[in-house]
Amino acid sequence: MSQLALDLRPLRLEDFVGQTHLVGQGKPLTVMAGLGQISSMIFWGPPGVGKTTLARILANSLSREFIELSAVAAGKADIKKIIDTTRQQKNLSESYEAPVVFLDEIHRFNKLQQDYLLPHVENKTIILIGATTENPSFEVISALLSRTKVFVLERLSETDLSQIIDQATGYLQKKLKIKITVVKSARDWLIQYANGDARKIIGLIETTFELYQNLKLESLQKTLTAQALKYDKSADEHYNTISAFIKSMRASNTNAALYYLARMVEGGEDPKFIARRMVIFASEDIGLAVPTALVVANAVFEAVHKVGYPEAGINLAHGVAYLCSCKKDRSAYNAWRSAQADALKYGNLPIPLELRNAPTKLMEDLQYGQGYTMYSGKKSLLPDKIRSHQYLKK
Repeated sequence: MSQLALDLRPLRLEDFVGQTHLVGQGKPLTVMAGLGQISSMIFWGPPGVGKTTLARILANSLSREFIELSAVAAGKADIKKIIDTTRQQKNLSESYEAPVVFLDEIHRFNKLQQDYLLPHVENKTIILIGATTENPSFEVISALLSRTKVFVLERLSETDLSQIIDQATGYLQKKLKIKITVVKSARDWLIQYANGDARKIIGLIETTFELYQNLKLESLQKTLTAQALKYDKSADEHYNTISAFIKSMRASNTNAALYYLARMVEGGEDPKFIARRMVIFASEDIGLAVPTALVVANAVFEAVHKVGYPEAGINLAHGVAYLCSCKKDRSAYNAWRSAQADALKYGNLPIPLELRNAPTKLMEDLQYGQGYTMYSGKKSLLPDKIRSHQYLKK
């Protein structure tokens, strides 16, 4: 996090920008803080919307110790150390209250690591606040979800981002004792660039001012293009790399596919994101040529979910080498897309009477279900309007 972002970080809920459905008079987090109560929870939302800041404010408002961890670097041993220290403190003083453990990117914890958290969350040895950009329904085990409250954070609005621009420039003006102007074109461009992420705005403002001592549109754009190219999960390089990865597997080029896999792994990409793309690839590009490819891809997904980094890289590499070696057949995928196109183009065409369910006497009288046999041979079974359409080419 940039120094300017740290300097601007609010210390009270009253100063927090955005998330008005959670923060404000009568809103859940404000009520919780007002009652002096806090329970384990998960903040789910995109980057740069205040997940860490809200957790810190809640802990401070209740005078709780705040321990910040990242699931990318932390593991079971780190949690165990916190638990042991907490128990020691509790033995020394009965008035000692459970610390707030903030676990960023909680979706990076594998199943075993999440399982380890369970008893300590349940007996309130710690108050867990997890943060994730991924849907917790898929990334957090159900047992842990049942013991936490999920709060959904939204992308910051243009009004929120404009307020943050004012805060950043106001702080710099006061600190440096100079006037800083942000014209409308520069402000609008900053807001579009940020795409709801406060950190992106603050970081670019700080760097641009360090380089050019102004926040003109041209200076902001120069700073952005001059920044070192790196793998960023939210930027173009993310999409370019996954595209190169998929296309290399499609071309059965194991060498290139492993290289792009390595770039993603070393760049910190979520292994489950990579594995999900492999599951899709197994049906889309291999399909009927090697039906068991889907089984292998699913096994890779399950493996990385259980194992986590760094060993999950081995599981991914194993799967990639296998998928590259498979014959490719997109006929099932192409058939699906053709059927989709017809469904969208023609809408709800009348289903042939012989295929309709006939649970009542009236429906039988209307000939619902008549003429259908399990072995309909070469019958189309499609609605009349598209009876001749053939999706899977044989």
